[in-house]
Amino acid sequence: MKYVIRFKKTGVICFTSHLDIMKVFKRSFKRAGIKLAFSQGFNPHPKMGFAQPLSLGYKGYDEYMEFETAAEDCDTNGEEMLESLRALMPEGLTLVSIHEAPELRKTLASMTVAAEYEIRIPLCLPLHEDAKELWKKYMGQETITALKKQKKKKDPVIVDIKPKIRKLSFNPRNDCLVIDAVLDAGSESNLSPELLIDTAIRTLGIECDRAEISVSRLKLQFRQPI
Repeated sequence: MKYVIRFKKTGVICFTSHLDIMKVFKRSFKRAGIKLAFSQGFNPHPKMGFAQPLSLGYKGYDEYMEFETAAEDCDTNGEEMLESLRALMPEGLTLVSIHEAPELRKTLASMTVAAEYEIRIPLCLPLHEDAKELWKKYMGQETITALKKQKKKKDPVIVDIKPKIRKLSFNPRNDCLVIDAVLDAGSESNLSPELLIDTAIRTLGIECDRAEISVSRLKLQFRQPI
């Protein structure tokens, strides 16, 4: 049976890597007595995966993970699994719900199309422009270019990130600038919030240490309901 877990990742555990979070779930399944199905082949691995890996330091309020149980564990109740797993989760990993997904033919990763973010940039001095002027100053550019690292090549390439921004708003406050953004996410088209942050800071003339900027992923969007 296939299942989908919805969870939140907040607090100190946000600084735990994606691979280590994967290990947390694997160990929790084992301790809870939930037998996972395994792939076939020379190097079998448990059938589980995340819709979209969360970058180190990011908070996640609408995260999804799919997994498949072994045939001998097909009668396991979803709510019972949820309660067992909740008791084993470290602080900051909050399991919200679990539901059966027998109709799920594609992976959640392949179905992900966009993600909603809230970015908070602290300000040393208040911005003079209002929200509308900030949006025009940034989105009014013909292109929004950024340096993007390539997976296989060492040298970064210049890319135009504007077509990957689905929705954007700036909300200046006395002590910070809040950016609400909906960006392409998934295997077909993906825009890292880091490129948005870098270009926004440069375009708007904001001086800020990256370590002081917080990023929260509020929601993932899929091609179809899951």
